[in-house]
Amino acid sequence: MKIIWFDFGGVLSPSIPDLFTSYYLKTGIPPVVLQKAMKEVADDMNMDMLAAIEKAIITEYEWGTRIRQKLNLSFPEINLSKARLEQFGKQWFEGVLPNKLMIDLFYKIKLAGLKVGILTNNVLEWENHWKRVIGISGDVDLIVDSCKVGYRKPEAEIFTIATQQANVSPEECLLIDDVLENCIAAEQSGWHTVHFKDNSDAVKKVMELLLKQEVFL
Repeated sequence: MKIIWFDFGGVLSPSIPDLFTSYYLKTGIPPVVLQKAMKEVADDMNMDMLAAIEKAIITEYEWGTRIRQKLNLSFPEINLSKARLEQFGKQWFEGVLPNKLMIDLFYKIKLAGLKVGILTNNVLEWENHWKRVIGISGDVDLIVDSCKVGYRKPEAEIFTIATQQANVSPEECLLIDDVLENCIAAEQSGWHTVHFKDNSDAVKKVMELLLKQEVFL
């Protein structure tokens, strides 16, 4: 093992359900309602729910505008006055704290002499916001971001790009990700994976894998 890749959303950050709840508290838009609007925008483009912005096919402003239109159409009773949908990322990440235990694991791995990377499906206009949340981007050896490479997990191409940029072979990569589909795709590309369910389980599994490689944290 030469490089450990951390997913951002749901691993280095709070869980995705927690982030949706946080956004609800800020805006009054229930998670199920917001997710439905997101899916409808994606369906109009024949794409997965966040693919259009995570691959920078449309801008954050255009995406947020379309979500507002869907909400107004399907849920006219919901007051959207607190929602800054056209600047979604700034509001979404406002007040969000990092997953401290995963940040600690990140630094332990780095101190052990391995490279650490972030492999994320993310949005061009959100970069400053999510990097501010975790506060470790300056210590990361490599960041591979879907919006900059044009592919997103679980597409095989993003794993190929990551291995090429890290100058390693697939079997020298370990991905920690909260989405099982992404883990399966990474394994199909020859990577090792840890499906993140909670902090203690992830730490245990990472340590077990590294011990087999005689890497001691």
